[in-house]
Amino acid sequence: MILWVDGDHDPAENMRRDTSLLAAAERGAAPVLRLFGFRPWGITLGHGQRAEHALDLARCAADRVPWVARPTGGRAIFHAQEWTFSLAAPLDHAAWGGSAGEAYARLATVIAGALRRLGVPVELARRQPRAPGDRGAAAAAACFAASGRHEILAHGRKLVGLAQRRTRWALLQQGSILLGPGHLRLADYVAAGEAERAMLRRNLALVTSIASEWLPEAVSSRAWADAVAAELPPDLERREGEEGRYLLALGQSGSYTALDFAS
Repeated sequence: MILWVDGDHDPAENMRRDTSLLAAAERGAAPVLRLFGFRPWGITLGHGQRAEHALDLARCAADRVPWVARPTGGRAIFHAQEWTFSLAAPLDHAAWGGSAGEAYARLATVIAGALRRLGVPVELARRQPRAPGDRGAAAAAACFAASGRHEILAHGRKLVGLAQRRTRWALLQQGSILLGPGHLRLADYVAAGEAERAMLRRNLALVTSIASEWLPEAVSSRAWADAVAAELPPDLERREGEEGRYLLALGQSGSYTALDFAS
């Protein structure tokens, strides 16, 4: 396992990096857990979503909010105040591959353990609760409107979203940990009327937690990376920032192209 503490990138670059890591895993490269952030803030859509149906593209353009499609499934996320992570691994890897459920549970256990080390009282979701009043196009577009099994809750509300993509030979998991209320800005950019946007914002606030309620004010992304490292096997390799770029080259002959990330 390689832990890559990668830093902040724009939405398209983050998705390109994760797609390259998936392609490398398809070729048998070692599993990589990448920790990163978004700068500037922006929106990612699930692989199966159509931007023209999920987003108000004119408003995104007017406000200069970048958006991009994820290689994983799920629904839209506004990436703002958060810690973000991804894991790419060959399906036949003994520790980090396996079935979809096994892979979800293994990564969720690592992330939950790291959050507990920092004092956040988390638990794994065992069922998929329905958000109050969450019917409609706006809620259907939003990832944090509901919790799936193996996603991570704090005091019964969704704190961490997880999505997975599986190819013939490898898997990619992507996740977001909410640190503040920035994710609520998604309501401003979904393809819906103002009343439905207001309802989505209220519902998202009701069903989500933010980790800053429990984290010390001065906690850093470095402390987060150290907590994650403490949950991983002792033979961990750690790479910081651009020294991990060589990992992307391992997947250069993969099947994905820049056309997957039009924005």
